[in-house]
Amino acid sequence: MADEAAGFPMTEFAVCDDQSDPAAAPPAPSVGPLSAETAAFYRRMMHSLIDGGLPFLVGGAYALARYTGIERHTKDFDVFVRPEDAERTLALLGEIGCATELTFPHWLGKAWCSDDFIDVIFSSGNGIADVDDDWFRYAVDEIVLGVPVRLIPPEEMLWSKAFVMERERFDGADINHLLLHMADRLDWNRLLRRFGPGAPVLLAHLTLFQFAYPGFAHSVPDPVIQALFDRSNRQASAFVPGSKMCRGTLLSREQYLVDVHEWDFLDGRLSLDGSMSAEEITAWTDAIDTIP
Repeated sequence: MADEAAGFPMTEFAVCDDQSDPAAAPPAPSVGPLSAETAAFYRRMMHSLIDGGLPFLVGGAYALARYTGIERHTKDFDVFVRPEDAERTLALLGEIGCATELTFPHWLGKAWCSDDFIDVIFSSGNGIADVDDDWFRYAVDEIVLGVPVRLIPPEEMLWSKAFVMERERFDGADINHLLLHMADRLDWNRLLRRFGPGAPVLLAHLTLFQFAYPGFAHSVPDPVIQALFDRSNRQASAFVPGSKMCRGTLLSREQYLVDVHEWDFLDGRLSLDGSMSAEEITAWTDAIDTIP
């Protein structure tokens, strides 16, 4: 979903020069009361990947705590790797006693040991947010459970969360909290490149942020809002009125099935917007009732 591929002209925005501390949040996220056994297991897991020479990033609750100060007690540990490293990551976790599976070959693997779970993430459920070199280039140094690691960048966290709009889960509040604490430190140039033709989605979230925090609406640069308006308008005008394209499937795997199954809309995940195959879409859809 690059801007260049979509034919959108690029606009450059100034980035905050002070990148030494990208978050006004607690310096070392603890994220809740873990049992001694679970904490030891997570440390062993991270050391295993480090010793195995496997590049990885930590996301989920630990990154959210660093960037927003919100500590969320979750039952799993999110590890982000490049797609080509997913199976090797699962193999290394298998060597320390984890049961593993490549749950969805287009974005997610899982590992578990007793009641402890690890998500191995290499894209997003809609196939858009592949973990590429920029995730690592702009990652943030952190100490997690005493282990020096790197966190997913706030821009990529926002990008991947922006498309999560299921009936049972909407990540808009996380995005608003990211913006509240990080808007003046974000690389807006990279964010706009990330969203590409998904510019209306970013514009929608920024509009919600300005509604939720009117006193901080100025935190988002006005030229960013204008650029998103312009891109959204150009994109809308590029479609013939009445074109039966449904990009809602990029936001929710369930709530727009009626459009593609009964109303003859083209599934946006099969267009240039997405990168999923028909087989991957079927597997992802079939798991709606079993995996959140």
